Amino acid sequence: MISINLYIIINFNVYLPLKSISMFSSLYILANLLFVLLSSSVDPNNSTNFHEVKAKPGDGVFSLLRRYELADYQCNITEFYKVNKLSSSSFLKEGKSYKLPVYIYTYNDISIRSTIGIKDWDQAVRIKEYNEALVDKKLRKTHFTASKILWVPHHEIHCAKDIQEELSHSKSTVKEEKVFKKTSKSVELFGDKYEDVKVVDNSLKDQVFYLVSGHGGPDPGTNYNGYTSRLCEDEYAYDVTLRVARNLMQHGAIVEIIVQDSNDGIRDERLLKCDYDEKYTGGIKIARNQLKRLADRTKVINDLYHQYKKKGYKNQKAVMVHVDSQTKSKRQDVYFYHYKNSKSSKQLALNLQSTFKAKYEKYQKNRGYKGFVKDRGLFMLRNTLPTAVYIELANIKNKDDHKRLLQMENRQALANWIFEGIIDK
Repeated sequence: MISINLYIIINFNVYLPLKSISMFSSLYILANLLFVLLSSSVDPNNSTNFHEVKAKPGDGVFSLLRRYELADYQCNITEFYKVNKLSSSSFLKEGKSYKLPVYIYTYNDISIRSTIGIKDWDQAVRIKEYNEALVDKKLRKTHFTASKILWVPHHEIHCAKDIQEELSHSKSTVKEEKVFKKTSKSVELFGDKYEDVKVVDNSLKDQVFYLVSGHGGPDPGTNYNGYTSRLCEDEYAYDVTLRVARNLMQHGAIVEIIVQDSNDGIRDERLLKCDYDEKYTGGIKIARNQLKRLADRTKVINDLYHQYKKKGYKNQKAVMVHVDSQTKSKRQDVYFYHYKNSKSSKQLALNLQSTFKAKYEKYQKNRGYKGFVKDRGLFMLRNTLPTAVYIELANIKNKDDHKRLLQMENRQALANWIFEGIIDK
């Protein structure tokens, strides 16, 4: 028998001498120790150690990351694109496996900190709560202490600055209360007649709204009563959207108008001139390619979402306002789409439907209201980070629906009712 002296270094910096052990026994111990160390200390930079999931029907990048509570950190989104070799305009394929920015560790039955080699107690608690939350959501079958598999989100390792900023904002509270003073602000985008916005209260000061009108790009419109004039969907959607924005601003909300036309403010005329010079906020040009347009406006919203989230704003909503184009014979009340995997999106759509139903019962008792709520896997609903809803105001080809769009009073009523339906009561 050959005797050797060995020192095994473990996570707690304790040295254990092993004396008078046979060479074969020593090699056996070393082999097992090496296996434990390798399996419990995964290199986060090695993409083969990411957890993989299959995309479900209707999944987009952001809806998938939201499901696994990863979408609130930009570095998770960036990492997802990187490890899956995707571009920002890529679609997910149903049934295909994708790597999530979640690292897999073998839990050492001692602690989370010793398993992944960290010292921060609060960080370990967050990782523990993350694993437990996914068990509650049935995205994990068993607790990590039972399965010995620990999931560690990418942001816990590589986004320390973002985490600290979020924690500091969430803990900070404004203790002093001031008597609100009515003020006014000038918003040139609303046009000369409506640019003076009187802020009557601050009831929505902690809420952020992203308002998106139309599909963007060329809008062929439709003939109006046989005249040479044409009705363009995006012009009427834009006018209603600006009116909603103005209502929100009057109550202190932060409003980001995503699609903007600097020479088309809120307009009171019946026929709104068609043009094609809209841009995204910040002067970003709108692409003609449809997929590029969708990807671009999603990115604009999500970039802003992260900026506001870092500032402590948790209540953020995206509202997409459109005018439908169906057969001339189909009269269509205002209706709403939500994303099926988002409870908050569905609730927002139901709130809007309930508001419109109540308004119709009050102002159009004999007509009735047939606007519906449905789930749809639309790109903007799947991929925007804020709670999102999609609104169709009317069928632009139907003559009866024209009244809802052409009359300024009706466009303002639509804006008022949308405003009531999207704010937290």
